[in-house]
Amino acid sequence: MNKETRYHEQISWLFSQVAVYQNQGRAAYKPGLEKMLAFAQHLGDPHNTLPVIHIGGTNGKGSTAHLMAAALQNKGAKVGLYTSPHLLDFTERIRINGQSVTKAFVSTFIDEHRAYILARQLSFFEVTFGMALAYFALEVVDYAIIEVGLGGRLDATNIVRPLLSVITNIGLDHTEFLGDTHALIAAEKAGIIKEGVPVVIGEKNTDTAQVFIDKAKEKAAPLVFASDEPEWGLSTELKGDYQGRNVQTAAVALRLLLPELTHEDLGQSFQSVVALTNLRGRWETLQQSPTIVADVTHNKEGFVEVVRQLKKIKSKSLHMVLGFVKGKPLEEILSLLPSQGKYYFCAPAIARAQAVANVVAVAERLQLSYTTYSSVDSALEAAKNNADPKDFIYVGGSTFVVAEVLS
Repeated sequence: MNKETRYHEQISWLFSQVAVYQNQGRAAYKPGLEKMLAFAQHLGDPHNTLPVIHIGGTNGKGSTAHLMAAALQNKGAKVGLYTSPHLLDFTERIRINGQSVTKAFVSTFIDEHRAYILARQLSFFEVTFGMALAYFALEVVDYAIIEVGLGGRLDATNIVRPLLSVITNIGLDHTEFLGDTHALIAAEKAGIIKEGVPVVIGEKNTDTAQVFIDKAKEKAAPLVFASDEPEWGLSTELKGDYQGRNVQTAAVALRLLLPELTHEDLGQSFQSVVALTNLRGRWETLQQSPTIVADVTHNKEGFVEVVRQLKKIKSKSLHMVLGFVKGKPLEEILSLLPSQGKYYFCAPAIARAQAVANVVAVAERLQLSYTTYSSVDSALEAAKNNADPKDFIYVGGSTFVVAEVLS
């Protein structure tokens, strides 16, 4: 059996035998640190030797993680980056200096620990995070940037004791797990604040600021709100107006970590983030004439920013190719979107996809102009066929919609 075949067989086994949140939703969500701590011990406690930067938040944590990775790489550091979900291939979740984990390592890791994974009934996320820890320890990275999966306090990644914690912002997402108010969600995400470890909060909000202030005081953790700090006046090659906040958060966090970083250092890094880290799917332009942009925004707070940017675009007509997963507030999201747009509703090819009929029911109430499609590809193809060269096509609603388009 060749290495490629072996890898695909192992990944297929992992997706079929282990509880995967992207497919099963609530049934696959297994909060708590006990299993992850035991698995880490089984692996030799690699988390205890890694210099970790731990990043949580509702929106922007992936972009912020990549921006920070780019800056550290640009200064010569060997940087591990653990993010989720992936867009094209599982190996994207675990990278060092922009290069994905080798398929051989993935195959060997699953093979060696398969019995343990089944016996302890680990979740998909616990397995992949353990794999990342093992890989970063083996490769002796200078920094391991770890993105929180869901929440913070009970997330598997919260076994780490980082050099620095970062929480980008708070929005009403995953309310079925984290609570239905900003303050409750903030309390869950504040769970990554550790004793004596500096923490950067990206956005200061009246509903949540005190939650972070109280938790930081309890933990004697130095606290900085990035939005209170002077603007650095930096930009990034990542398109999307919402990236401005991520740039500010990343810059403040990096300067706290490495005060010697200059404005020029950060500016060069942020303008090279795609080449350095291979980040994709953030307001990514796929073609011109008509312009097609794919964007992984998937919740209400994110779409507030998307709509603000769409209003600035001077195009003849707007086409929106959208698919969602279950658990998103469809009424709130769709009511934000431009009423004059032409909508192409579809569903990503995963078990947790929101049925197109449910999206249509909301679109009918809002009197949106729409058509429905059996796949993401057919929806995008229809938008292309209907668009003039001066039109704008937005593709999104879910990371999994973007993943299908990019693949």
